[in-house]
Amino acid sequence: MKSQKYFPRQISRNKGKVKIYSFICLLLPFYFWLFPVTSAVAAKRERFSCPADVETLITILLRDLPSYANRVTQRARLRDRSLDVYGYFIVAGQAEFSPLTLGPGEYNPTTSQGGDNIQQVFFTTLQRRYTSKKPVQIQDYHWLFLTKTESGWRLAMMFSMTGPYPAGLPPTAPRDSSYGVIGQAIEIWLRDCYAGTVRSLRSSQSPR
Repeated sequence: MKSQKYFPRQISRNKGKVKIYSFICLLLPFYFWLFPVTSAVAAKRERFSCPADVETLITILLRDLPSYANRVTQRARLRDRSLDVYGYFIVAGQAEFSPLTLGPGEYNPTTSQGGDNIQQVFFTTLQRRYTSKKPVQIQDYHWLFLTKTESGWRLAMMFSMTGPYPAGLPPTAPRDSSYGVIGQAIEIWLRDCYAGTVRSLRSSQSPR
């Protein structure tokens, strides 16, 4: 008898829930019609256009560079698990755009572009390198050459020096790092930038 009394009540409660759900489903289309997508969501959906201005381009690049470089090192470690030394990039420093003289010599980039299409950029990266003994912090000094093409800015050549952090001993001699971790990270980032998959400065500066 108890179950017979309970069963109709349960059906009544379920009907009440169905009515509430139906009412909510009817209201949702009117809500989105009255209150369109917020500006924050719209900004995320907005397709990003890679900046033509090289200083703005480099500012966004250096913001993302540590994460891109860490992905490159992670893929390298997956390919070669015998590596006992690896680095984790923490931050990239502010860029300098004052060029050095591009006379003939060892560090003159080999490119068919004219001098007006070459942009020099100087910046630093800080990485924490882990060994079997203890972690150490290392600062790298980069001299980047970008070349302007019909499809946008591309990496032409890059040289890097490595030193301890905080600075103590002098850094190493410049080496061609175009195909190193940072060079690969820059090329991947530029590819993503012109594909429209990079966050703009406005979206990164907006409060979370």
